[in-house]
Amino acid sequence: MTAQILSGKEVATAVRAEVAARVAALAEEGRSVGLATVLVGEDPASQVYVRSKHRAAGDAGMVSIDRQLPATVRQGDVEAVVAELNADPLVDGIIVQLPLPEGLDGEAAVVKVDPAKDADGLHPFSLGRLVLGRPGPVPATPGGIMRILDYYGIGTAGKTAVVVGRSFLVGRPLGLLLAQKGTDATVVQAHSRTPDLAGVCREADILVAAVGRPKMFDERFVKPGATVIDVGINHTDDGLVGDVDFDTVVEIAGAITPVPGGVGPMTIASLLANTVALAEAKDT
Repeated sequence: MTAQILSGKEVATAVRAEVAARVAALAEEGRSVGLATVLVGEDPASQVYVRSKHRAAGDAGMVSIDRQLPATVRQGDVEAVVAELNADPLVDGIIVQLPLPEGLDGEAAVVKVDPAKDADGLHPFSLGRLVLGRPGPVPATPGGIMRILDYYGIGTAGKTAVVVGRSFLVGRPLGLLLAQKGTDATVVQAHSRTPDLAGVCREADILVAAVGRPKMFDERFVKPGATVIDVGINHTDDGLVGDVDFDTVVEIAGAITPVPGGVGPMTIASLLANTVALAEAKDT
């Protein structure tokens, strides 16, 4: 058996088209949608990612605001820029690109973002609403994963979902999304200290690998027919690879996301969806 390939590119294309239509509808009412980023320092990966965000925002008809600061900037200066964007009526969504350079506190900067403009879904207020099961922006990667499952009609109710990884960016919020009422998966939040991790993973109907270790999850970790979501993005001598050993797992899984082209494209698409939703909610 060869697994169905879950293309994040295909889902992201659909989400971006939906976002563009919603942005156009607001434009007909005389309202623009503005996405602002705060980039500190010159980390090449962060620069590429921010450029991709602005390109995608422009393609969707959004206004892009790009605030760049040197790595030598003080914490107070970063937070002052966030405050300016909070007060700017043209800005509907704000993203503080993480991580910040050494010596700066990224979490403290995120806390300064107005929750009504939290495009990343990482503000404690947004995460608290997620815990309570209330609507609001959710972290982009977990939100993107949920869209992939929905797009391909992969059922979650009554299924066992094992999420390996417990970061506040992916693992923890994804566990909440999978377990929430209406989604109704039984979630196991596993991690590097889980005894017999391979055995736990083999119980999963839906396995999510989000640990940042290249090709860690091979056929020993996967139940035949399971859906495997690979969140890993690892740069190796062989190129970009995921946390899953794709070549072995594709032969036994029922469905799998590739790397690249799987979860990655959904992250930016989800940021755009969060931003337009924040714009729509501005006057409600």
